[in-house]
Amino acid sequence: MTESIRGVAVTGAGGYLGKLVVARLASDPSWDGQLIALDVREVPAEERIDGVIYRTGDVREPSLVEALADPPVDVVIHLAAVVSPGRKPDREFEYSVDVLGTRNVLQACLGASVGSIVVSSSGAAYGYHVDNPAWLCEDDALRGNLEFAYSDHKRQVEEMLARWRVAHPELRQLIFRPGTILGATTRNQITDLFDGRAVLALRGAETPFVLIWDEDVAECIVRGALGGRTGIFNLAGDGAVPIRELARMLGKPCVSLPVGWVRESLRAMRALGVTQYGPEQVDFLRYRPVLSNRRLKDEFGYTPRKTSREVFEFFLAEREASDGA
Repeated sequence: MTESIRGVAVTGAGGYLGKLVVARLASDPSWDGQLIALDVREVPAEERIDGVIYRTGDVREPSLVEALADPPVDVVIHLAAVVSPGRKPDREFEYSVDVLGTRNVLQACLGASVGSIVVSSSGAAYGYHVDNPAWLCEDDALRGNLEFAYSDHKRQVEEMLARWRVAHPELRQLIFRPGTILGATTRNQITDLFDGRAVLALRGAETPFVLIWDEDVAECIVRGALGGRTGIFNLAGDGAVPIRELARMLGKPCVSLPVGWVRESLRAMRALGVTQYGPEQVDFLRYRPVLSNRRLKDEFGYTPRKTSREVFEFFLAEREASDGA
């Protein structure tokens, strides 16, 4: 399949995952086509990889179709999304990037006669609900929470993709739903949980984390893109690690707080501008979606190289090495 792929374009190429995917594609010995890295931010010269075509642009712009047409692109890897909105979330802006931006990418793919699109969705699309199955598989309902922008937008994107699979079967789709991605340099709202003197937990909630190594994510995306694969696959390491076990591995105490108190405290602190996190974060911790990777292993043919526990051990080792440098 790789021999027939003339070009691959990556949206969100300047982001955390985008950089990993571009680097993995650029070093792939089985493929020597054109690689286009698209991002709203200009990539500094010292961070650019020889042979990669870097272009600056917004996934919401109508001109995106031109970037996919010259040189011709056969596969688009769509990674652009607002993952960490910062201290002042803007729901309208996030929607315009996550949902409307994805729609524009799909339209640009049709306009440029792109044959395949690989989309990084999220386990958050399943939503954070008390009645989630113990292990979520790809056929379970997507119920991304309205109050949690990232979860809601991923649900909406996947509903859009489902409609497009019916209306435009000529654009083949491969969708990945990663669990919590961790790697050597990851810094996000999940890792923020581990930075205090104690790990805060919710009373009565196990809060299990299904983790996936960032290198495993990049490997699956590249294999799928170059292999012409289609389908929907969870991305998760084997097993799940409860938050109290993560605290033990960190060597920190785990403090369990009442759910109602945490909810109201977050509501008050966000109103005061002290934090960007609001009361929706309670369900984010209370009802973590636990993803099954059976289809990934049995149908996609990939077994993650690190289990959830090993991913966290790797993350800790790398952070300790960095702090000690």
